[in-house]
Amino acid sequence: MATLKILTRRAALLGGGAAIGGLATKAFTPSNPTLDGTRFIKPSGAADMLNDASGLSETTIFRHITIKHDPGAQLITAIRTELNEARENGRPVNVGAARHSMGGQAIPRDGHAITFDNGLVEPDTSNQMMRTHSGARWSDVIALADPLDLGPRVMQSNNDFGIAATFCVNAHGWPVKEGPMGSTVRGFEMILPDGELVTCSRTENADLFGMTMGGYGLTGIITQMDVELAKNQRLEPTYAEMPGEELGTRIVEALADGEVTMAYGRLSVTRADFMSKALLVTFRPSADQSDLPAASGSGAAANIASRIYRAQLGNERMKDVRWWFESDLATTIVSGPSTRNSLINEPVVTLDDRNPDRTDILHEYFVSPDRFAEFVRLCREVIPGSFQEFLNVTLRFVDTDPDSWLAYAPVPRIAAVMSFSQEMTARAEADMQRMTQELIAGVNAIGGTYYLPYRPHARQDQLAQAYPRAAEFVAAKRALDPNLVLRNNLWDSYLRVL
Repeated sequence: MATLKILTRRAALLGGGAAIGGLATKAFTPSNPTLDGTRFIKPSGAADMLNDASGLSETTIFRHITIKHDPGAQLITAIRTELNEARENGRPVNVGAARHSMGGQAIPRDGHAITFDNGLVEPDTSNQMMRTHSGARWSDVIALADPLDLGPRVMQSNNDFGIAATFCVNAHGWPVKEGPMGSTVRGFEMILPDGELVTCSRTENADLFGMTMGGYGLTGIITQMDVELAKNQRLEPTYAEMPGEELGTRIVEALADGEVTMAYGRLSVTRADFMSKALLVTFRPSADQSDLPAASGSGAAANIASRIYRAQLGNERMKDVRWWFESDLATTIVSGPSTRNSLINEPVVTLDDRNPDRTDILHEYFVSPDRFAEFVRLCREVIPGSFQEFLNVTLRFVDTDPDSWLAYAPVPRIAAVMSFSQEMTARAEADMQRMTQELIAGVNAIGGTYYLPYRPHARQDQLAQAYPRAAEFVAAKRALDPNLVLRNNLWDSYLRVL
């Protein structure tokens, strides 16, 4: 495999999500005073803190180190050293990349936080795949694969996140008909809690593969992965407006056209027309596939849209303007073809809120297409009663996930990614928790699921209902990791008591 190593040092990465209405954008900022080339060293007796994209998860940790080694002996030794020290002292370990979760799912309380920072990607064009360091970001992948007319088969709609982190939260994207990103992973190498190095695939250590896909780093530390790529294409969008309640069935109808390779939907969030209007955007290959241009990033429309997006805060008129922009003006000014790689080559900083008094909070719910109308009615009943600022909801199709033990799509689902702007106050947090629990209760009642990387507001029984294999996962985790070395807030808050 030819190798391209991305050497540019990355700035602190912000939260992630969907372009024009995705994830929170508070920076994750470690407080580490000394760097020796491999790790940040905490002076004896000094406290270290980590936060995440919510800005609400500041947590005391013992140490934060950054590992830059390529996959190989040095990387394995560094990880084993950290695991051994943590185990001997009864401290937890957790690995992250961008740390864009919102409830401490990538933070080990009073433990050893490891950040992977390595952009190593090795393409295998004959097999249309890549071998990558687990800390490589999707921007690294696109930079390498685009000149080869290849790109990620499935990734989130922003390029800031780590490859293994995407797998461990079981993230999805807007290519169709596809399952989550884990459906494109052929195998990986992982260091278990006891230090053993193992290889996992759907045929080798298959249970470990399924536990790790969407297992939030609780089963082991991935060092490298084999992930499928897809042909880059020039795509043309088609726009269709419809009543909000029809969007679930209309997405399924659109996907019956095998030419559709990417798709997403939007719902109006104005209070006057709350979720009554929908926009479905589908992409098909254009006739001309010659001389594809290099992957671009934020265009004029994206920059304009980001300004309008932020102007919605407390301004119903701007929510109307935004809907007009997306459903009318943007269909004209961005109606031409764009490459597949350009569509997903968007940094999340485009949507940075730049407001220290507020934070963007994501919710995500997964419902069967034939029950989507019930989901819309649920949202109309619950969300307007909150004083949260509702900024966006993006809809995507996620195909069946037969692999993950903590699957949110055991059948085909419509994913609804919601973005709220929340005051950073106790009253706002209490209101968000109340609203979240009401939404989860309603989604569970119609056979749906909620996503686990966000604020820890669900009740214990709600998690157990949404993820029926959670208790089985916990039992297997305890057998694999009897010292509970690999832990995070998801484990501490929910899983440990199952």
